[in-house]
Amino acid sequence: MTCASCVRRVEKAVAALPGVAESAVNFATETLSVTPGEGFSAEALLQAIDKAGYEAKAETLALEIEDMTCASCVLRVEKALKSIPAVESASVNLATGEAVVKVLGGGSALPALSAAVARAGYAVRLAGGMAKAEGRSDDGAGASTAEAGHAAAAGAPAVAEADDGREVRRAREISGLKRNFLVALLLTLPLFIVEMGGHLYPPLHHQLMQIFPGNTLYLLQFALATAVLAGPGRRFYEKGIPALLRFAPDMNALVAIGTGAAYLYSLVTTFAPSLLPADAQHVYYEAATVIVTLILLGRLLEARAKGRTGAAIRKLAGLQAKTARVERDDKTQDVALAEVRRGDTVVVRPGERIPVDGRVIDGASSVDEAMISGEPIPVEKAAGATVIGGTVNGSGSFRFEATGVGADMMLSRIIRMVSEAQGAKLPIQKLVDEVTAWFVPGVIGIALVTFFLWLIFGPEPAYTHGLVAAVAVLIIACPCAMGLATPTSIMVGTGRAAELGVLFRKGEALQSLSAIDWVVMDKTGTITAGKPEVSAILTAEGFAEAEVLRLVASLEARSEHPLADAIVRAAEAKGLALASVEAVEAVTGFGVTGVVEGQRVAAGAHRYMLRLGAMQADEKNDLAAAVTRLADEGASPLYVAIDGRLAAAIAVADPIKETSVEAIAALKARGLKLMMVTGDASRTAEAVAKKVGLDAVAAEVLPEGKVRAIKDLQEKGEKVSFVGDGINDAPALATAEAGIAIGTGTDVAIESADVVLVGGDLMGALNAIELSDTVMANIRQNLFWAFGYNIALIPVAAGLLYPLFGLTFSPMLGAAAMGLSSVFVLTNALRLRTAKVTG
Repeated sequence: MTCASCVRRVEKAVAALPGVAESAVNFATETLSVTPGEGFSAEALLQAIDKAGYEAKAETLALEIEDMTCASCVLRVEKALKSIPAVESASVNLATGEAVVKVLGGGSALPALSAAVARAGYAVRLAGGMAKAEGRSDDGAGASTAEAGHAAAAGAPAVAEADDGREVRRAREISGLKRNFLVALLLTLPLFIVEMGGHLYPPLHHQLMQIFPGNTLYLLQFALATAVLAGPGRRFYEKGIPALLRFAPDMNALVAIGTGAAYLYSLVTTFAPSLLPADAQHVYYEAATVIVTLILLGRLLEARAKGRTGAAIRKLAGLQAKTARVERDDKTQDVALAEVRRGDTVVVRPGERIPVDGRVIDGASSVDEAMISGEPIPVEKAAGATVIGGTVNGSGSFRFEATGVGADMMLSRIIRMVSEAQGAKLPIQKLVDEVTAWFVPGVIGIALVTFFLWLIFGPEPAYTHGLVAAVAVLIIACPCAMGLATPTSIMVGTGRAAELGVLFRKGEALQSLSAIDWVVMDKTGTITAGKPEVSAILTAEGFAEAEVLRLVASLEARSEHPLADAIVRAAEAKGLALASVEAVEAVTGFGVTGVVEGQRVAAGAHRYMLRLGAMQADEKNDLAAAVTRLADEGASPLYVAIDGRLAAAIAVADPIKETSVEAIAALKARGLKLMMVTGDASRTAEAVAKKVGLDAVAAEVLPEGKVRAIKDLQEKGEKVSFVGDGINDAPALATAEAGIAIGTGTDVAIESADVVLVGGDLMGALNAIELSDTVMANIRQNLFWAFGYNIALIPVAAGLLYPLFGLTFSPMLGAAAMGLSSVFVLTNALRLRTAKVTG
């Protein structure tokens, strides 16, 4: 906003929205205050401000949600967060235990968010490392906003600190679960031995009745079961019963109902047996306690496996140096990493880890950049070279100027990208959410129907059969595996991708990349190196190659044209000493001329030679034929005339990257169609396309032409991925279903992409597509198991096999199967940690 009229326009746009009771704009602080009424929508508010020509951004907060146990918990927390009028969007991840919320007002909304989550039955805290402010926040936002802002400024260190805190809490959780499990196991074993031993060895039951006459044995079982349910098992009732009372049952509610039913039925048998028929007077204390014990074991294994899913972030954060040696006030001193400022001169000694990004001032060394590029060969660094924080210096030493610190470091950006991608919710998750929304209530309904069907049609003791079957249905149907199926695969998959140099900026790209039909790519810097080189020097009779190169390089040394740079580098590589030049004249669109050591030297296009009279329009000779052949191979010719005579033609080509042919062949082998779109000349483009084996080419196109090529394919129903690296590729990267930016490209291209390749070649794009396919296959396996397990075993638990084979399903087996289901999903997702790719 720039003036009072801006204020009026914003207020008018906001006031027209339904659900806005009051609104006021403060021009001095550039803030908008809104009192929401019925029907208010944060999303609609942002859209209205945008249409008025201004920009207001919701801030992104990452919240840690405690006590979530299944997919239905995720839905309830999301619903609670979205009930706050200021929330634009909310996404909850069961695997990470985090909610990412876009909310107007940022940290000032935290009390309302916390209260909403608490009403849903969960606890919440601000995840300091992941909170980041994307827009302006009110000065009065309070401590929560300050904390979020501090985290954003701190960048990766804050992520690391938050991750450390999360690890401490996870270790505490695992320790608590382990203690509860062992106590439950110790108290349950006598119950299990007494009950199961009596079935396996009937005389044991009679012996026990003699040792413990009358009701004594039942009373001992009651005492042990009560200790288990009131101690280690109390967590299920503390969470499950309130959830039932809110008419929002979750996994804890299913366990509470199932074990509670078995326990209460046993209480009646123990203390008021006359209320039941004689043949129905049985106790199920061991069933209730074994279920609790097995579910605690399942949660313990689950918690341990979850801890391994975030290994990628911890590994990346561990690459950071803790201190930096900085020159300040004419002396060198060690300072904490967070205290390094942009512009500081940093000293790096042999074997040290480079603390921040920068540019070398003096000194020389080789640096191991494998963590960024994946290449094992150290990179030589000298004055002017860039260095990356987190990489390891070799045997030399150097000083460099800090250019990227804190959140601006490449490592910080990588950690942030991976963290955000790991918290993403894929479109496939919507199906899971829709099913889960009805799943737990549906299971309770099935359990009730099962009980009454057994009561009506079952053999005696019908009460007992009905109770056992209903409890088995409740226990076996816990939807833990459903909730973990997608997010765990995303977490592990994106972490593995980061290790391989593939950064998913948007988690959704994992799914969209696996469904593409076409890979459209730029030429320069993507297929080719993007740095022209002299490929051949063809001299006319009477001229020496080295002398021609020396003279033309001397002439071109003043030019900034890429072709001129290639010629100068070729001369330097041959050790040729450049001469001084006089009377230099650049002829726009034609070439350049000047006097070098008394000789008039001219270099330029074919039309320039015609203009100078050094060539004839229809001239045919060996030189012209060779130039035509080189042009058909993708080289651009630069002609040289000395004292009016055609002396040579220098072929300059942008070499194809060594990995491009291999990557393109592998992409085609996967059944993908490949197209190149470029602003380069048609002859050059066709030559490159032929060499690498592309299916289609669009040459001499502007940036909008690249977008048009993608849209033409999309209009035919094709799914398109675009790979590029330049500013002119940004629109195409944003248009495609999945945009892949070469990491060595421009910041604009990277910000427009869904996937960023840390390396600089097409093999990374192949790796991204292969990883996408692998992760999606893993998710499908998890979902098949999670859904298939429930679909197959719920009918069995209900008693489907009894009429056919006389078999019933024990609730204890149900508890074991439920725990194993979650462990299977987690273990299957963890396989992605060693996923293999071609590159």
